[in-house]
Amino acid sequence: MAQDDNRRPLASRDTGWARSIARWLSAAAVAPNQISIASMGMAGVAGTCFWLAGTADPGARIALLLAAALFCQFRLLCNLFDGMVAIEGGKQEPDGPFWNEFPDRIADIFIFVGAGYGAGVPALGWAAAALAVLTAYTRELGRACGLPADFSGPMAKPHRMATITAAALLSLLEPLWRGHNEVLLIALWLIAAGSAVTSVRRAANIVRSLRAR
Repeated sequence: MAQDDNRRPLASRDTGWARSIARWLSAAAVAPNQISIASMGMAGVAGTCFWLAGTADPGARIALLLAAALFCQFRLLCNLFDGMVAIEGGKQEPDGPFWNEFPDRIADIFIFVGAGYGAGVPALGWAAAALAVLTAYTRELGRACGLPADFSGPMAKPHRMATITAAALLSLLEPLWRGHNEVLLIALWLIAAGSAVTSVRRAANIVRSLRAR
């Protein structure tokens, strides 16, 4: 559940379809924390599909990669609607700040570690996951220092999810050049490197802002 002072700017939040679904979830007595918890399940399915796709036969691999891409987006939808139900739906809960952050970190680990094992490079998957968590740590460190939340990239959460989703879909074309998991490998390198740059950038912003006080 997102708190109002720590909400990522999202254009989708102002769309009619998002508002309609958020109203329906609020009316259905769904708690924002439950939506946050569900995001871990979505990410767990995505990570498992990435993992299994690495050794699956061609037909099953297509289905698994499509499912991985779909559940990555379901994870993002959970991240969208938990905040909308909490803020717009007036259902903020005392433990909301915990459920706003903790499931996201687990979700990143599930997805990138699963992709790493699926691509045959588990160490790279773990590295991408660790660096993704580090981007969130630097954002929350800034807030702990009394600064506004820093959602800058180049590999903030929406960028990471867009990259891994696109990689899952592009991986479907690998038989055209007799490839196997090269797209996921490239995507994980981009996510790891981009997350490292993002963490350094956010850390530098913290230091600069604190010195300017």
